[in-house]
Amino acid sequence: MILEFLFPLRHDASWLSWLNVLRYVPFRIIAAAASAMFISFFLSPWFIRELQRKQIGQVVRVDGPASHHIKSGTPTMGGALILLSVLLPTILWCDLSNVFVWATTAVTAGYGVIGYLDDYLKIKAKNSRGVPGRYKLLGQFLIAGAVIIYVFFAERHVPQDWWEIRTRLAIPFVAFAKHPVELPVAIYIAFAVLVVVAMSNAVNLTDGLDGLAIGPVIINGATYLLWCYLAGATFGIANVSQRFIVARYLDIPGIASVGELSVFCGAVVGAGIGFLWYNTYPAQVFMGDVGSLALGGGLGMCAVFTKNELLSIILGGIFFLEAVSVIVQVLSFRLTGKRIFLMAPIHHHYEKKGWPEPKIIVRFWIISILLALISLSSLKLR
Repeated sequence: MILEFLFPLRHDASWLSWLNVLRYVPFRIIAAAASAMFISFFLSPWFIRELQRKQIGQVVRVDGPASHHIKSGTPTMGGALILLSVLLPTILWCDLSNVFVWATTAVTAGYGVIGYLDDYLKIKAKNSRGVPGRYKLLGQFLIAGAVIIYVFFAERHVPQDWWEIRTRLAIPFVAFAKHPVELPVAIYIAFAVLVVVAMSNAVNLTDGLDGLAIGPVIINGATYLLWCYLAGATFGIANVSQRFIVARYLDIPGIASVGELSVFCGAVVGAGIGFLWYNTYPAQVFMGDVGSLALGGGLGMCAVFTKNELLSIILGGIFFLEAVSVIVQVLSFRLTGKRIFLMAPIHHHYEKKGWPEPKIIVRFWIISILLALISLSSLKLR
């Protein structure tokens, strides 16, 4: 919005020439991150007081660790403020004509609505069930499916460089241009939707300890920020034919318009850092499903549009591990009547083993940083 309204004014007067800085994506990344951090950090105290006044508190699982019972009643649905802190700066600083920005924010907002309904029902009914899982999944599949199908078939509204590679799958640590994996359109769309839904629910499962989910979300958001920027970065504007295209040099999927998504990622990082100030152990507010489902959906869309669907398993390894631990636990119990973990998701397993909560959180953050570095190494190890 700021780009749309202020950038054209740069020629109206000499003293407005500084508005030319708005054309640069790195500046708008910093502006979006700072705006999101400001909104999240400074509005959180007021937001927490409002949640307390309206008695919107966490409903703890009956079968959860005994140490969690003290958390009952802690303000939840803090993810609503995260959502505002992400979407508002994105709208302010992004190019509003960019289809990838609108698609990603649409999924983020839509998943936020599903999460809000889930949190609302939990608080109203005073139990931890919320929206039945099948209806929650149905909503997620419908939202992601509708948005991704639109981007895949709206040829007039998407850039040509995306249209040419939209059904290709990038293999981690393998040169994209030399070894692309082409999938049928229907199969790729189904796979892309599954990636978004899986990422959303994996982040949701990780959100079980103070700051456990938001730390890896910040790390993943920062990594996708870099990846989005490199996907669209070019240098040298005097002659278009002589521009240096970074994606071509690195042999990664190059989609110029995807670079604008780095502004969205900057907002995710800024909002996450601001929220972490109040969500760190012992938490003053919890994210709730309204935040975890929305942030996971946004990260999933970034993975799809940068063609890092498979690499997201490595980058989001903590989320993947949490989700797999639940699946393995359920399958093992149904097939053999025995549980592999003391409790799932896996962070509760370590709690049952006697690990202090801060130790689990920080160690998971460290693992997430290492996985991000491994993922970034694929830029050259190919």
